[in-house]
Amino acid sequence: MHSQTHPPIASHLIVITGVGRAGQVGEALARHFAQLGASLALLDLNGDEAKARAADLTPVRDGQCFTAHAANLADAAEAQRTAAEVLAQHQTTAVHGVICTAGGFGMTGPLADADPDAWHKQFIINLDTAFATTRAFLPALRDGKGSLVYFGSAAALPDGSPKGMAAYAAAKSGVLTLMRTVAVDERKNGVRANAVAPTSIRTATNMADMGDKTDYVERESVAEVIAFLLSTAARNVTGQVLKLS
Repeated sequence: MHSQTHPPIASHLIVITGVGRAGQVGEALARHFAQLGASLALLDLNGDEAKARAADLTPVRDGQCFTAHAANLADAAEAQRTAAEVLAQHQTTAVHGVICTAGGFGMTGPLADADPDAWHKQFIINLDTAFATTRAFLPALRDGKGSLVYFGSAAALPDGSPKGMAAYAAAKSGVLTLMRTVAVDERKNGVRANAVAPTSIRTATNMADMGDKTDYVERESVAEVIAFLLSTAARNVTGQVLKLS
């Protein structure tokens, strides 16, 4: 791993994409990192939801700042503009961590019956957003010797089942390849990249769709794993996928 020192989470800027509605993963991530003392930039397609999540947070140290930003992160130019906006509002050139939570799940059924529009949507919301976010924030991550964490899926792993969800699993496979590429390309710049690959997470949406009988991964557990990946304890960890089940 690159020998340069990686900063601690407290007092540094963390960017979280796809923060979205209450009861989802982004909300738990924002709350966890706020409690660790990080300043946060919360990004979502719905600016009002991002503002609501930022308003829910309580600072634990002087100078801690929470900002909300509306952005269609599937648009590379808009992602670039949003990155500039984040850095300007936080008055910094450095980002310590970017968590690419933006995305979504959708069943596409058997391939013979799959809707091409539904197939392409999974790549837009999961892979295109991860690419554009990475590209936009890389200069600031290099400056901060920071780290990226991506959301893959257990369905995209060799022992996972993509049955009925081929588009989602294929898009998440692309995200994992993007992560490995960033880990290799950016090692010389002191930037790390890793991914989590959860099974079903206990979110409000999943509970509504699947009920309470599923063996869920808790949102708080996801947040703790990602906090580890962004921490100095993981300074030698890059290019890895952690399955959460």
